[in-house]
Amino acid sequence: MKDVKEIFTIGVIEHFGMPDDGEPVPDRDVDEALYHPKADVFYVYQGNKRVGGVVLTIDKETHRNKMNLFYIYPDCHSRGLGYAVWKQIESMYPETKVWELVTPCFEKRNIHFYVNKCGFHIVEYFNARHKDPDYPDSGYEYRAEYFRFEKLMKP
Repeated sequence: MKDVKEIFTIGVIEHFGMPDDGEPVPDRDVDEALYHPKADVFYVYQGNKRVGGVVLTIDKETHRNKMNLFYIYPDCHSRGLGYAVWKQIESMYPETKVWELVTPCFEKRNIHFYVNKCGFHIVEYFNARHKDPDYPDSGYEYRAEYFRFEKLMKP
């Protein structure tokens, strides 16, 4: 869990600075994804070197699946690894009707990746006037504005 939290903390600190409480990303945000009863958790390796990870929530009844966490270590960016992992995920879950994920507005690199590389569409924008019912005010700035993406899969 430590490496997951560290990766997601990088962007938060770069954009907002270190919060007063010293916890840019709370443990509970990472724990919710990692320990969800429907979670599939994978580490990503290139050869023998761990280069990232992914946490998916798979709903075998609705086939509406979520990518809760996806990260490639920063020193491995811009090598096509993220896209290769995404294509592998799609092939592992061919019954998926819809993939869903969220990412903060400040993570422009993620937005570019999901929309322009992976074929997701922004379907909702959460902000002060349109709050995510699943995440009421948490007090964390990175949760103030973010997009929800969907990718409709072909049958």
